[in-house]
Amino acid sequence: QVQLVESGGGLVQPGGSLRLSCAASGSALSVDAMGWYRQVPGKQRELVATISSSGINYADSVKGRFTIARDNAKNTVNLQMNNLKPEDTAVYYCNVVVRVWATRSTDYWGQGTQVTVSS
Repeated sequence: QVQLVESGGGLVQPGGSLRLSCAASGSALSVDAMGWYRQVPGKQRELVATISSSGINYADSVKGRFTIARDNAKNTVNLQMNNLKPEDTAVYYCNVVVRVWATRSTDYWGQGTQVTVSS
């Protein structure tokens, strides 16, 4: 199994910035993708950004403001969030997609970190 530890959440004013980090621990991983999702109470978890060998995808609402990246060891994923808006307020979850079979992958999720954008 894979454990994901998130950090970097907090309270920030509109227009401010935060950087989320997620570290994956465990045995050597065959990672298909890493990314960030967010969820507001009463709503479905939604994609924020993902990064894989296929490229990078962003939700339309964060394009131009958020940047996703992986470190050299590919065991962490970061989300740089700039020009934050109140609508970005949510619990942010790190996601790692691990290849477990030739044709199947399993999603692992972090514990979630609160991001609050407010004056």
